[in-house]
Amino acid sequence: MSRVASARDRPGWETAAPLVGAALLALYALPIAWLLVARPPASVLDSLSEPFVVDAARNTLVSASASTALALGFGLPLAYWLARTEFRGQTLVTAVVAFPLVLPPVVSGMVLLSVFGSNGLGGVGLSVDGTLAGVVLAQTFVASPFVVLSARSAFERVDRRLEEVAWTEGVSRWRTVRRVTLPLARRGVLAGATLAFARAAGEFGATLMLAYYPRTLPVQIWATFQGRGLDAAVPVAVVLVAVASGALVVLNLLGGSSLVGLSE
Repeated sequence: MSRVASARDRPGWETAAPLVGAALLALYALPIAWLLVARPPASVLDSLSEPFVVDAARNTLVSASASTALALGFGLPLAYWLARTEFRGQTLVTAVVAFPLVLPPVVSGMVLLSVFGSNGLGGVGLSVDGTLAGVVLAQTFVASPFVVLSARSAFERVDRRLEEVAWTEGVSRWRTVRRVTLPLARRGVLAGATLAFARAAGEFGATLMLAYYPRTLPVQIWATFQGRGLDAAVPVAVVLVAVASGALVVLNLLGGSSLVGLSE
């Protein structure tokens, strides 16, 4: 007993962990804190009204909303299928879904450009490079896996017996999914959609390669930094930080269920 007590009295992992983790927390927090205090708030607010900032913010919100809608429209059926069926090759399908998450964004843009660029698909006229459709396509490619993986996990946690009861009552499968499964899985679905929106809004590499114009916030940050320096790029970055912060608030309200889905 005395050995156990003495072991508890000695500083252990519980004491060391916050100290070690503080270095990583500082790495996360310090750059954001610097960004917020690097320039006087009044100067940042004045810069936010500049046309190039307004245009980039509008393009980002429109394209990220469109790509999130596409991710939900096409991703939810795929997620439900993966959650409710077992078949040979299911692991491969899941790996294909997750592939954009591990592929470097610039490489994602190169792949998309090779297929949907002006010379893609044999030059059959399906080019979307340099268009808002190209921006949405790039964002959907990199962000939609969050919806699929998070929703799949949420669907898997819904008791199948509830669906079976509805079927025995003569309710169609589509109506059962809409009235029973989706409401029960809504937190995971909404969290996945939030992550997808945040990822789409912050996408840089694939968007840069496929559709430099119209510029979104990440591309505009880079262009402003290249042309006018770091100070001029700060207001654009502040807008993007505000979008990301809003997504974090939503994720916390949803209880982090999307992160659970991505880890399974």
